[in-house]
This record gives sequence, C-alpha cells and structure tokens, in this order.
Amino acid sequence: MTVGLDRGLDVGRRGSGGQAQAAAIWGLEVGEYLRRADPWPLNPDGELLLGLKIENVRALGTAEATTAVPGIAFAEWGPGDMGMSLGFPDAHDPPYPPAMLAARERVLAHCKSNKLAFLEMVTPENVVEQIAAGVMIGAGKQAAAAASIGRRHTGRPEPW
Repeated sequence: MTVGLDRGLDVGRRGSGGQAQAAAIWGLEVGEYLRRADPWPLNPDGELLLGLKIENVRALGTAEATTAVPGIAFAEWGPGDMGMSLGFPDAHDPPYPPAMLAARERVLAHCKSNKLAFLEMVTPENVVEQIAAGVMIGAGKQAAAAASIGRRHTGRPEPW
C-alpha cells in the first residue's frame, strides 16, 4: 500500500528509473533506498524532511490547510519575503513590525496545532529565547554554534 493513502493523500507520482543512481549516492541497495528516501513522519522509516516556507500574504492565507497536509515535518515563515508582501521592504531582520510578528505567530500556531517543527534563524545569543518561543529547528550562519548551546540548554545529546 502507498504510504499516506490512509491519511487523505492520493496516490503519489514518484517516478521510477532514477533510483539506482540515487541509491548509489546514498550507498544503499535500490530496495533499501526506496524504503528510506521518503518523507518522515509520513513514512516512519523515511529519512527525508519535507518542509514549507510560508513567506507571503497568499501563503499565510492558506497556512492552516497547508500545514495540515500529511508528511510535512516543519514550516518556517520567511521574514524577508513576508515583510515585502506586507509592505515592509526593509524589515528582513528584527525588530519586526506588529503585522510581521502576527504573521510569525500565525505560522507558529499552525505548526504547533499540526505537530510540526517551526524553523527560524537562531544565533548563539538568542537560541535559548528562540527555543522558549517554540523554535525547534534553528538555521542561519551561526546555527552550529547555536545548536551546541541549545543542546546544553535542553539536555539533548549530540546526535553523533
């Protein structure tokens, strides 16, 4: 049975023919590659994360439905493009105007209600605050250093 049909998805359109090359890159046999090269959490054995970038007013209007699609693991709000869409072309970085903060909170709320991780930029200086605010995936130029601080703060071990 195709994974996800029991959760409201239609039969997928995953092609056939390129998996041998991809399996070789992953260092796997073709059958094992097909089992693992699939989005988690829809496929509990999947090793791919499928995420959304909700970065403009149009996407924000459909965020509730979009974040409810099975197989999505995370979403982010895309402050730079969201700012442009809301009429704030210079608001790529904090502090954000109230309308942008409301957009961020809306995406975060939909992530929480659908049990998705929320991705946002973090730095060593703000990672503890970002975790407290609901950020579960940190990104950015200083994300590795911030992740070390975040792991110490949360008590999570290094994954390797």
